[in-house]
Amino acid sequence: MPHPLPRDPIAEARRHWEEHGWEKAAEGMAAVTAVMRTHQILLTRVENVLKPFGLTFARFELLALLSFTGSGSLPMAKAGARLQVHPTSVTNAVDRLEQAGLAGRRRHPSDGRTVLVEITLAGRKLVPLAAAALNSEVFVHPGFAADDLATLIDILTRFRRDAGDFQDPAENFQEPAE
Repeated sequence: MPHPLPRDPIAEARRHWEEHGWEKAAEGMAAVTAVMRTHQILLTRVENVLKPFGLTFARFELLALLSFTGSGSLPMAKAGARLQVHPTSVTNAVDRLEQAGLAGRRRHPSDGRTVLVEITLAGRKLVPLAAAALNSEVFVHPGFAADDLATLIDILTRFRRDAGDFQDPAENFQEPAE
């Protein structure tokens, strides 16, 4: 880990924003920039844990998703939708997982236009090992105070919902017709 900076660069940027007459945007800029920097820090931690397994977080997420399915496979488009990534990202991840012998592609048995991505036995064996490392080295102690985690999750969940990332189940509920 690099040495900490002598002062917070985001606070410094906020001060500059205010000095340049952008007071109304300064707090939002600081919040967005802090979230983006936090993402970089957390992703670096996760990637460092997964590196010995030959995985990136994107590839681990795909393998974990496949391992959670009953069949061990999903249509590539559905995998991308569930992971909320562009189809090109899924293709790239599958290419790398295939090269490593952790996943493969096959045609859907009843829809020849659909390509399934399928976890291999080696992939199934790797997921719990990588997950255990992530759990013990990152997720059990993510770097936030225990008292802050529920609040943080709530804030980020509301933001994602309001940004159109997902719908509340209550919004999808319809009263049965009488």
